[in-house]
Amino acid sequence: MAKKSKGNRLQIILECTEHKQSGLPGTSRYVTQKNRKNTPERIELKKYNPIMRKYTVHREIK
Repeated sequence: MAKKSKGNRLQIILECTEHKQSGLPGTSRYVTQKNRKNTPERIELKKYNPIMRKYTVHREIK
């Protein structure tokens, strides 16, 4: 899942938490980067979910 890169930048995948619980088909995922030195824990961001048509919390997955 995570791409090896130079330095502390790490490519991560964010997945919608509300969509998983709703039982609707499909998934809402975003790919982004984070600095593992500044944020070693998993991050949560509010992103747009096109299937649910609203902004929801997306959490980092492994």
